[in-house]
Amino acid sequence: MDVEILSRIQFAFTISFHYIYPPLSIGLGLMMVLMEGAYLKTKDKTYEMLARFWTKIFAITFGLGVATGIVMEFEFGTNWATYSRFVGDVFGSALAAEGIFAFALESGFLGVLLFGWNRVKPVVHFIATLGVWFGSMFSAVWIVIANSWQQTPAGYHIVGEGLNARAEITDFWAMVFNPSSVDRILHVWIGALIAGAFLVMSVHAWYILKGRYVQMSKKAFVIALTAAALFSVLQLVTGHGSANVVAKHQPAKLAAFEGHYDSSDQAHLYLFGWVDQKNEKVYGPYVPGGLSFLLHGNFDTPVPSLNDFPKDEVPKQVNAVFQFYHLMVAFGMFFIGLTLLGLFLWWRGILFKYKWLLYVFVFSVILPQLANQFGWFAAEMGRQPWVVYGLLRTSDALSVVVTANQVLFSLIMFTLLYALLFALFLYLLNKKIQAGPYDESTTDNRPTQEAIAEVIEINDKSQKNS
Repeated sequence: MDVEILSRIQFAFTISFHYIYPPLSIGLGLMMVLMEGAYLKTKDKTYEMLARFWTKIFAITFGLGVATGIVMEFEFGTNWATYSRFVGDVFGSALAAEGIFAFALESGFLGVLLFGWNRVKPVVHFIATLGVWFGSMFSAVWIVIANSWQQTPAGYHIVGEGLNARAEITDFWAMVFNPSSVDRILHVWIGALIAGAFLVMSVHAWYILKGRYVQMSKKAFVIALTAAALFSVLQLVTGHGSANVVAKHQPAKLAAFEGHYDSSDQAHLYLFGWVDQKNEKVYGPYVPGGLSFLLHGNFDTPVPSLNDFPKDEVPKQVNAVFQFYHLMVAFGMFFIGLTLLGLFLWWRGILFKYKWLLYVFVFSVILPQLANQFGWFAAEMGRQPWVVYGLLRTSDALSVVVTANQVLFSLIMFTLLYALLFALFLYLLNKKIQAGPYDESTTDNRPTQEAIAEVIEINDKSQKNS
């Protein structure tokens, strides 16, 4: 393989591994806010103990997210020097804003969140929890703005020529609110919130099935289920908005999403299928004219197809883009159905009687992560051959001095290191989950209100004495 393919694989691997953790941090941040807010409102110690428990897991995801994100910044300079020169002014502004307005806010309140339980008033601690969550949300904003500018550049002009060409900001707010940024920020936010809610539901469904922390787990499960149902439905709305933006500003990408080759025919909406790129056909069930209807409100309006663009300006791996996009959509529809079913059964008072459904929630924890990853795969592969859409090709963005052997060696090293980090993450996560929100042996396995209050009082006294 050549330098371009290896560099793309390396960056895709590192950013995909990194992206396991930020969505969980954002999603768990909201869960902690809801649990701690419920404690302030009801004075029910159960919610405080839940907030304490999920704060420990949040700390693990936050730490690994920071550690794994640093590598990508070095890759910009080592593997993608021409790209870094071209987008440096734009990315510099966005990443500086992230450090000033997001990371500083998040890390500033993190100490109070982790170590202030018995040192500050409950209201102050709740404000710190809000600060950490808002910081994680703002961090995502600036990263997505930077990426969205690559998809739909705005507020810039080009300075220099050839390898020395670079984009220079002429309108900062036009860069920030480029045509795709708002829709993509909402889509990323909601995907992260769904991931966090499903992790909470998975853990507490497992507790209920094992007969551990049953009463508090039911409360936590309902909080997460309500949030997951709301955001799953909203994700359908933001997904439609994002698709409309892609149709307007990146029509070749949308055509790849649906394997659409013939603009003279109705643009069909495929439920699933397989793209035969050689014969330019898609095999699978579809809604005739469905894509035309979603974009234009009728079934007959033509939609630009892959054949309407030069061959060197459309993605080479159309089937891969098609599959990733449709898997993301399928998972999203599954989330809507599963969470609405769960809410209906809870409203009927029979949710926790269905063990098979609880098992579904336990194992569904991986699906939001896959949906988030597949969505990014579709977006980034669908943008090819452009690294900055319409301005800079991926093949022209590489560092000229890096060799294939160097990239391959570093890729192998990163794979081994990240495998160790992921094993550490699973070990720590499992350890915290197995330990649970409190020591069951001190309460005779009865997570009652009085028992929980007693455990918290014992913990508080021991920490003050130490």
